[in-house]
Amino acid sequence: MKFLRDNGLTMTLLVLTALCISGMVASGLKVENEMLASHRQPSIGLLDYMGSGSFLSALFENWESEFLQMGAYVMLTATLFQRGSAESRDPDEPERDGDELPDTWRSRHPALQWIYAHSLGLALTALFVASFVAHWLGSAAAANQEAVLHGAELKTPLAYLGDARFWFESFQNWQSEFLSTAVLVVLSIFLRFRNSPESKPVSAAHGDTGA
Repeated sequence: MKFLRDNGLTMTLLVLTALCISGMVASGLKVENEMLASHRQPSIGLLDYMGSGSFLSALFENWESEFLQMGAYVMLTATLFQRGSAESRDPDEPERDGDELPDTWRSRHPALQWIYAHSLGLALTALFVASFVAHWLGSAAAANQEAVLHGAELKTPLAYLGDARFWFESFQNWQSEFLSTAVLVVLSIFLRFRNSPESKPVSAAHGDTGA
């Protein structure tokens, strides 16, 4: 029970992720087979669909935007402020206690010190890049699958990188991530949620900055 209490947030989020992916697979497979039937093509099975460009493109298109949002948020909040927001450092007292390197890292190479001190942003950036590449390749495969059905010209992944369809898929997600983050930053100035670390204390003034 102590393990469940101490790790309940992560475990709940992972379960919700698995449930949503399952729903995505089930509904996406139905849509894919309906599309194939409209072109008088045989339906595909579950495993074939999960390895298809259509599914992988849709999956990593969303992961890409989420990791972009989180990575950008971590790095932007290290340098920019929003007075009154629970999501910002206080612009009048920007330095935080504990942001100096721990003793175990102070004797190490400066490059390693820098990597450790910025490791969260670097990890999220790496996850964004990996998801971006997976979305790109999946979307290219899906576009070529549609091209086969319509007798159109196939494109190499490199040529597809300049295709408007790929960038439309990316930008339509990126804009929503930046907007939702901006909304959270602003709403946390005026609104509260008791016991949430993403909110200021219920009794805090609107001008108080940081959670």
